[in-house]
Amino acid sequence: METTITVMDIGSSKIRTIIGQFDSDNTDNFTVLGLGIAHSNAIRKGNILDMEEFKDNLDKSLAEAEKMSGEQVSGVYLSFNSSSFEVITNKGIVAVSGEEITQDDIDRVLDMARSGVDLPNREVLKIIPEYFVVDFEDGVKNPIGMSARKLEVVANIFSMNTNILNNIRKAVGDVGIEIYDIYPNLLSAPEWVLTKRQKELGVVCVDIGASTTGVTVYEEGALKYSSVIPIGGDNVTNDIALGLRTSTVVAEKLKLDYAFITPQGEEKADKELNLWSLDIGEEGMVSLNYLSKIVTARYDEILYFVREELKRIGRDGMLPEGAICVGGAVKARGFLELSRDTLKLPSFIGIPSSKDDVHDTTVNDPVFASVIGTLIFANKYSVTSGSFSLNIAGFWESIVKVFKKIIPR
Repeated sequence: METTITVMDIGSSKIRTIIGQFDSDNTDNFTVLGLGIAHSNAIRKGNILDMEEFKDNLDKSLAEAEKMSGEQVSGVYLSFNSSSFEVITNKGIVAVSGEEITQDDIDRVLDMARSGVDLPNREVLKIIPEYFVVDFEDGVKNPIGMSARKLEVVANIFSMNTNILNNIRKAVGDVGIEIYDIYPNLLSAPEWVLTKRQKELGVVCVDIGASTTGVTVYEEGALKYSSVIPIGGDNVTNDIALGLRTSTVVAEKLKLDYAFITPQGEEKADKELNLWSLDIGEEGMVSLNYLSKIVTARYDEILYFVREELKRIGRDGMLPEGAICVGGAVKARGFLELSRDTLKLPSFIGIPSSKDDVHDTTVNDPVFASVIGTLIFANKYSVTSGSFSLNIAGFWESIVKVFKKIIPR
């Protein structure tokens, strides 16, 4: 029997919808049945700017995927990044109810970690255990079946602004579909491009989207740190528009087709481009070296903030598997060289070339990292029979049921 799952990634540049089908005999193998991409003109950094336009964008992306696949979608899994995301690390501790640790003990200790955090006007999306402490033995990944009197967990709690989340829910509901679950891009993007070995040795996934940059660090097979930086590829476009006194439409064309990033101190032979060749309403000549300096400065700033995040946890230059970079903005020419220089780490574009079963030519691109990661998560851990409940108690119960399965084994 095959499983069909629909996932929608809401970005500030594009809304991507994928309808995927998984083989029950091999849950790592999927086929893309439908793909829908629509411009995202009404949301920035996770905040809706125009509700009606946003719903129209959602509908266009969904309709395109449905038309391609021939499927009628009733519910979706969402993924997105938001400047309102916050990740807090907290501990929970309980007495073990019997002689050995059971799943009920795991559920109770995760509940304690959640209840020990005051989150006014915020809603918890996911709780990811970093490690467990069994009596005095720490670093335990899966304590089920161990003899102990006391169980402790160190967990990463993902939350976001309640009003922003409710607005997104309302928009999706008004389009006529249910939301089965929501995965922050901080979690879903790494799921597609990171291998188990990379997570064990130490790696950072850098997801540079249109308006935000996600940073997620794994070490010893567990999630160590996550954060969102509120700048992205749109800032590069805006810099070009201001620096060259041109429209953002032309600036985007320049960024995608002509811009290149140069390491500090490196100069290339200069060439000039006539703006008239890009847009009949524009005129004047543009120095490509000057364009390069504008682009390089902004990318250098983004990577500087990524490095600052690594410094916070003492991992600056200390991750053997380096930086795996995803998102549309990482495809700029010269980006990897600048990333290696700035982060002082090996840097690579994140495509699932090492995952032979999870491979499809239509989505084998870093811009699809989040939506495919969510597709994989949904197939592994979620249940499609119910939608999100606005009841907080019920919502928390569903989180525990889903994420007790993600405990590393």
